[in-house]
Amino acid sequence: MSVPGPVTWWCEWRQTALPVAVTLGLLALGLANVISRATHTEVEDGVLWVERAVGVVAAEVASPSAASRAGVRPGDVLIGINNQPVDGRQDVLNLQHQTKPGDRHSYTLLRLGTQQIATVSLAPMPSGTGLFYYVLAAVGIFTLLVGAAVRARRPTDQATLHFFWLSVAFFGVFTFSFSGRLDRVDWVFYWGDVIALSVLPALFLHFTLVFPERPHIPGYSAVLARWLPAIYLPGAVLGSTRTLAVLRSSVDPEYFIRVVSLLDRLEYVYLVAFGAAGLAVLRRALGRARSVTVKRQLRWIVWGTALGTIPFALGYAIPFVLGADSSIPMELTAIPLGFIPLAFASAIIRYRLMDVEIILKRLLVYTSAVAAIVALYVLILRASGNEMLAGESQHRWMIAFLATVVVILLAKPVKDGLQKAIDRAFYRDRYDYRRALVGFAGELNSDLDLNRLADRLVTRVRETIELDRMAFFLANEAGDFDVISHAGFDAAPPRLVSASGVGTRINSAHTVRLDDPLAATRFSAEEVEFWRDAGIFYFVPCVTKDAAIAILGLGRRASGEPLSSEDTALVTAVAAQAATAIENGRLYRQLHLKASELDRLHAFNENILESLDDGLLVLGPTDHVVRWNAALERVYGPQRSAVLGQHVDQLFDAHLVELLSAARRDHPDGTTIFRVPLMARRPSRDGEQGDGVVGARLLVNVTTVPLQTLAGGSQAGTIVIFEDITERSQLEEQLRISEKMASLGLLAAGVAHEVNTPLTGISSYTQMLLENADQADPRTQVLEKIEKQTFRAARIVNGLLNLSRPNAAEQSERTVVDLNVVIADVLSLLEHQFDKGSVKVRRELQAEPVRVIGFEFKLQQVFLNLFLNARDAMASGGWLTISTRADGREMVAEVSDTGNGIAAEHLARIYDPFFTTKAIGQGTGLGLSITYGIVREHEATIQCDSTPGTGTRFEIRFAACPEQARADDPSARASRRGH
Repeated sequence: MSVPGPVTWWCEWRQTALPVAVTLGLLALGLANVISRATHTEVEDGVLWVERAVGVVAAEVASPSAASRAGVRPGDVLIGINNQPVDGRQDVLNLQHQTKPGDRHSYTLLRLGTQQIATVSLAPMPSGTGLFYYVLAAVGIFTLLVGAAVRARRPTDQATLHFFWLSVAFFGVFTFSFSGRLDRVDWVFYWGDVIALSVLPALFLHFTLVFPERPHIPGYSAVLARWLPAIYLPGAVLGSTRTLAVLRSSVDPEYFIRVVSLLDRLEYVYLVAFGAAGLAVLRRALGRARSVTVKRQLRWIVWGTALGTIPFALGYAIPFVLGADSSIPMELTAIPLGFIPLAFASAIIRYRLMDVEIILKRLLVYTSAVAAIVALYVLILRASGNEMLAGESQHRWMIAFLATVVVILLAKPVKDGLQKAIDRAFYRDRYDYRRALVGFAGELNSDLDLNRLADRLVTRVRETIELDRMAFFLANEAGDFDVISHAGFDAAPPRLVSASGVGTRINSAHTVRLDDPLAATRFSAEEVEFWRDAGIFYFVPCVTKDAAIAILGLGRRASGEPLSSEDTALVTAVAAQAATAIENGRLYRQLHLKASELDRLHAFNENILESLDDGLLVLGPTDHVVRWNAALERVYGPQRSAVLGQHVDQLFDAHLVELLSAARRDHPDGTTIFRVPLMARRPSRDGEQGDGVVGARLLVNVTTVPLQTLAGGSQAGTIVIFEDITERSQLEEQLRISEKMASLGLLAAGVAHEVNTPLTGISSYTQMLLENADQADPRTQVLEKIEKQTFRAARIVNGLLNLSRPNAAEQSERTVVDLNVVIADVLSLLEHQFDKGSVKVRRELQAEPVRVIGFEFKLQQVFLNLFLNARDAMASGGWLTISTRADGREMVAEVSDTGNGIAAEHLARIYDPFFTTKAIGQGTGLGLSITYGIVREHEATIQCDSTPGTGTRFEIRFAACPEQARADDPSARASRRGH
């Protein structure tokens, strides 16, 4: 390890210990000087005694003075004092130094050849009130301490060394003052004051020429070095002159007094002139400076020096030079001189460089407030004393007390009023905006949209403080801060990582000022440069619950100026109020996200349930409907909005409700009930009946499942699933019928062959009889009917043959058939039977022909079977209603009766061959099966609706023939009307 050499040690000691040692020595001398001035009182008689040939002569006598009051006149010769001879002027001075104020001495005077005795009571030497010295001494000591502190803080900075010696000069001028003893220590104080006063103005002007940086002028340093001695020349001349005057004071006291009096005034001129020159240099440098930091440093010095020197120059120096006597108000103007070292120190160490205007504004506020309060106090005191209690001095303490109370009560309103007035003058147009900004932050609580809130906050703060850039950072789930709103940037600012230096400081709820050189030392140079390049110089956290939830990232002013502490304090206040709104917005955002997630999950579950082909019913614990999906709407009919909250008894038949109750009771874990009949309840569009409408019969499988909660597994209701198997059951039934019809066809083929032989004989014999029959004979008509029915029977037999080979039916026999004509022919055959059975027929046939393509005789068979079944169902008589109509491209025929009806459990089997509900021997069970086969052969559909005790309705739908379809088409009819 290397050992430092003596040169290095000396340099380090000189930089740190020497200023401290000098400061301690000067403080000791300064305190000794103050004590000397406080304890020693110089007395005088008010006479300027000079030595001449005749002796000690009174050259001048001050008026008023102790000597003038005793009768001493100019020209008097002092022979002795207290009967002691006086040989010279020094004898008089020695006596005065040994005398206390108020001592009486007997002066023996020679005036115009006559001796006279004058009793002189020596008085203290006039030195004003003494307050002026103590104020200056306090300022000097304060300046010395500030200079030493700045030098100790930055020992390697050349500017702090210059400022330290400037502070030493300030200290010497303000603190050193001889007391009048004129001993060795007193002469040290005297010459210290003279030297300090000689170099202080020059040091100040020198400092302003080189701080904070020398002007970028070619050859400036060389010019400064050449003319620098000239700066110190006036001080040297004044100091030398004073030295010569002191040396000649004993030779010519009158000359000494005149020279010293003149020098005292010239030194004030020297001080004020160089101070004004320094201010001019600083002002010029301020106008040329481009660096924001340099401008702020110069602004500190300019304003601080101006505040310190201008009151003193106007209030004391200039009046004193002009010959005015010192007074207490004049002496108090020395107090602002303390602003000078403070301003210099702040500029050198760059402390709160951005707050020059703010500090000045506050100083002006407090100064104005104090002055206003003092003036108010004096005004109240004088007005009350003159008007109310004039001449009663014993009550003046009461007036003073009341005035004090009034002033205390009015102090805050006066101060607040001055604050508002000065703020308005300082901020001008921006004053109202700044006041409204804090109130605006409170209004943000009503906005729960974080993005809109951030945009509003960025816009308002940026406009109010006139920022060039601003960004709003919001904490994410990882703890970092993302930008959600920004203004003034070319691109979005980067994310702020919480683990970084700035992020750590922010999370500690501290405002970060990268423009502050001292604050910036907390972070790495790379991080500071990174954010400065990004255009962000200030980070103000929005803190809630001791954690930063958002950050306001600020740039500089639009003019390039940094923000003041008042600006950052305003933004901090806004951030504090906005933190609540941001927290509410975050909570609302999280709630909104969770609600969106729940909505998504709910919609997902809804889609699953609504996509089911099977109907889904969810019953609550009290069997009230809580869920009803779209499939159940299509299958059963009622809309979801109409059934939610209703009891299951109000929606389903009692039979199904009983089945559900039994299934849940007997099978608590769930079960399936197969092939349950269900009546649909939804009306169709046109009010008629059909598939899925009122009265439509459905066949469903019903499955019950208990609805259990996740927590505890308790039962919260029942899930009921309806599987519609109606169509599947019909297909199965059609397949079964087809198989039966095939077997029936084989049987019919054999029967047809056997029946066809006698029919041929009957037909032949009938035709033979008709050949010889007389047309007028009534029996001829009977024979014609026999022949016609014989042909019909033959066609029926051929139809039975076609059951075994349906494809063999010749398509050429298909013709256009009018259903109205077919129905009329069949009714004419059954008129006798209907009359006998008390069956009344209601015909509701369409006026226009109802034409279809088919086999006429087969269609006659269909309606014959339906009419006979209706007659058998109405054993006690009733109404048979037959109607036909066109329904779009379909022809509809309906046959309904008011008979006994068909039980629900038999409806599915009515088309089965040989199935009948009639008594034994009254039916074969083939009528409806044959009818069904003929309907299917015509590519038509047949549907049966029956209610026991009410009646039965059959509906057959045929495809209309092309001519009929065109005739019933509305556009075709309109076209025909147009022609």
